[in-house]
Amino acid sequence: MKNKKSKSYLLALLPFVIVIFFFEIIPLMMIVIRSFMPLGEIGFTVEHYFSIFSKRLYQQAVINSLIVALVSAFVGIFIAFFGAKAANSTSSRAKTFFMSVLNMTSNFAGIPLAFAYIIMFGNVGVFVMIGKQMGFTSLANLDLYTVWGLTLTYIYFQIPLATLLLIPAFEGIRKEWGEAVSLLGGNRIQFWIRVGIPVLLPSLFGTLSVLFANAIAAYATAYALLQNNFSLIPIRISEQFVGDVVQRREFGSALAVVLMLLMVLAVTMNNRMLKWAKGEGFYDKK
Repeated sequence: MKNKKSKSYLLALLPFVIVIFFFEIIPLMMIVIRSFMPLGEIGFTVEHYFSIFSKRLYQQAVINSLIVALVSAFVGIFIAFFGAKAANSTSSRAKTFFMSVLNMTSNFAGIPLAFAYIIMFGNVGVFVMIGKQMGFTSLANLDLYTVWGLTLTYIYFQIPLATLLLIPAFEGIRKEWGEAVSLLGGNRIQFWIRVGIPVLLPSLFGTLSVLFANAIAAYATAYALLQNNFSLIPIRISEQFVGDVVQRREFGSALAVVLMLLMVLAVTMNNRMLKWAKGEGFYDKK
């Protein structure tokens, strides 16, 4: 009976295995293979990778992508921490409304988000003009079309996504733990430092990894806001495949492999930090 059930489960998974094989594994293999091929020829070369890490244009693309992804991820999770804490502390009705707003705002990205930011913070945006009229220098001189302006737009959709991911984690913190800390003479700050944050560390690290991957691979918002005037890895990849005159698919594949390696590196570092937090590091010291 068990063998029959296991076979039926395997048959149910077969369509998903086929989809993953044809639409994920095979394209991934083709990208890796093509990245080592000369332009328009059959052969083997690592010239594309040397060009990526030696030419200033592509070095800047890697640096800009890392800056935008890291800053937006850390700022997003920092703000989301307090948002998720507030949502967990409020009533169920307010929490339901808050979750609805988060779902709506987390999906507001891409071209509509870029257009909204241009209207609000562009060179003649509403808030920029208000800042000029009222003498707010920092607002009047805001330059949306820079790495920090792009980071500001990314932070917008990072915050609701991180909050949605952290709310279930806060539900795992029991009120009895806070009462126990109070009975032992501790305050709220000590509770969060010694109990709350250590319990939330796996969720925090996992959410941070998701935010980094979400930002470093984002394309539509950056392209709609800056087009080809700003160097990011996803933008440079698209240039190699959609050029009207010259298409360098092999070089674009090498850029895609570099992007994937950065994401794998981020996930690996996240797993190492999570292992340290769970085992020989954070908890042992407490």
